[in-house]
Amino acid sequence: MGEEDKLKENWQTLLQFLKENIGKKPVDLNGVLFVIGVQELGQGKKFFTKEQKQDLMHIAICRVLSYGGYYELEGKDKEGWPHWKLIKPLPNFDLLSQEKLLKHFVIEYFRKEVGLHI
Repeated sequence: MGEEDKLKENWQTLLQFLKENIGKKPVDLNGVLFVIGVQELGQGKKFFTKEQKQDLMHIAICRVLSYGGYYELEGKDKEGWPHWKLIKPLPNFDLLSQEKLLKHFVIEYFRKEVGLHI
């Protein structure tokens, strides 16, 4: 099985895991990033504005890319929102390659933070 096939298989396993554990299967990468953002914020389920949802996805992207050494946590603001600092330039990838990189690190996040065995 090639690397790309393994990524696809692991991604489907992750989506199924999320469906079983949060009751809803995210439709795409953005949905999974939103879940990670809410988890990283640590304030539980609540209503988020459109801007806050974008911020949550940014938090998630920074968090998962921290596994590749691209970001590090600077700290949290007075409302408890994490702030990240870019420490290594991101590669100039096309959109598909960016998505693959993010999926790889999202899977890594769930392996390390949740103990998912995939």
